[in-house]
Amino acid sequence: MRRFKWLSIIFIVVLFSLAACSSKSEQIDITLAEVTRSVFYTPQYVALEKGFFEEEGLNVDLQTTWGGDKTMTALLSDHADIALVGSETSIYVYHQDATDPVINFAQLTQTDGTFLVAKEPMPNFTWDDLRGEKFLGQRKGGMPQMVGEFVLKKHGIDPHNDLDELIQNIDFANIPGAFASGDAKFVQLFEPTASVFEKEGKGYVIASFGEESGLIPYTVFMAKESLFDDERNIIEKFTRAIYKAQLWVEEHDAEEIAKVVEPYFEDAELDILASSIERYKQQGSFALDPILTEEAWQNLLDIMEEAGELPGDAPYDELVNTEIAEKIISEIK
Repeated sequence: MRRFKWLSIIFIVVLFSLAACSSKSEQIDITLAEVTRSVFYTPQYVALEKGFFEEEGLNVDLQTTWGGDKTMTALLSDHADIALVGSETSIYVYHQDATDPVINFAQLTQTDGTFLVAKEPMPNFTWDDLRGEKFLGQRKGGMPQMVGEFVLKKHGIDPHNDLDELIQNIDFANIPGAFASGDAKFVQLFEPTASVFEKEGKGYVIASFGEESGLIPYTVFMAKESLFDDERNIIEKFTRAIYKAQLWVEEHDAEEIAKVVEPYFEDAELDILASSIERYKQQGSFALDPILTEEAWQNLLDIMEEAGELPGDAPYDELVNTEIAEKIISEIK
């Protein structure tokens, strides 16, 4: 009888072990390349940290590739299955006659993420205050730079003639330091750097490029067309996890969100993370769902054309797939 009892216990342990192994083997490994590490991408880190990808059977290896060109290279060379990067990069690839074009399938951020920061407080700021001043912008060819120039022109300022100097040759990582130590009066910064500068008295946020430029598919998840053809289920699982995270971010306050994403920003103080997230929430930077609309796409094309960076036609129907996002939203609702 005792022997039977021990055999039963062993049998149950084996069954649980086999079940665990089976569950683990059913997880699909994918590599996700993000263009940079940014508070701007908060919903993505929520999806990772809250286990939304795991719920969908995805084991996501997040790689930070530091730059749009490197991110797209990783995707095109199969070193990444999915990329989070500016949607303008898919247009550049399209015009290189790619045999396996890149498709935008889930939007993460829907505004520009930069802020105009001044060396001194300017409570009565108007955009005309930039005339004749030195402005440290983002590097030429990227979305931050294109949006920056678009907003200045919107306010009647020619970036190349009305400013004392427009600086666009500083690497992204070095822009904050160059502003702090240099003589530029204005700079274009992302969070949490803008909040850090305010806390340290090095600069003051006086305007938002995101609010001024309107809705844009600023950072989008994309994959090669072949992934849609061969493993569409991966796209569906991934999009469902992202949508869950978007809903979670919308329903929780900045302090709660900051505690969840804190592991991804070890050098940032919790209050700075919270203030950065709140600033992005307030201006609607985090997309509320994954759908990239045709109207937002056209706004992107207008900004690129104004900057002289649009290489040609960029058909929405060919470069954007909303079918999966629409399906996921209808299921969850």
